[in-house]
Amino acid sequence: MSVKMTAEDLMEFLDREFPQVSGEFAIEEVGAMRVRTRLLVGERHLRPGGTVSGPSIFALADVSVYLAILAMIGPQGLAVTTNCSIDFMRKPAAGVDLIAECRLLKLGRVLAVGDVLIYSDGLSAPVARASLTYSIPPK
Repeated sequence: MSVKMTAEDLMEFLDREFPQVSGEFAIEEVGAMRVRTRLLVGERHLRPGGTVSGPSIFALADVSVYLAILAMIGPQGLAVTTNCSIDFMRKPAAGVDLIAECRLLKLGRVLAVGDVLIYSDGLSAPVARASLTYSIPPK
């Protein structure tokens, strides 16, 4: 299966369809069944204690799987998350971007399953791991 949307295509789609998150994410790499995404961490992502908030980490995992799916199937704005499990394994560094390494484990006609490892930029140990399932709308 070949990639149908490039990183540039995906960024244009995200900015157009989800202006509320414009400027929050950068797509670093797109490949068959995978994407590398960056959360551009700012003050709004931090929680007391100076660490990145759980909802911000979830958002990075969620958008990463969404973009990996769209890269493979094309622009379908109505693909939606149906399940998410996330393990927070260590405290992310404060004020440092987070990197998501996402791979799709299954891309079917109506369901997709993705796995995401999230790292603080520059660190080798992941700060979180997430597994997400998406529902793909019928054509």
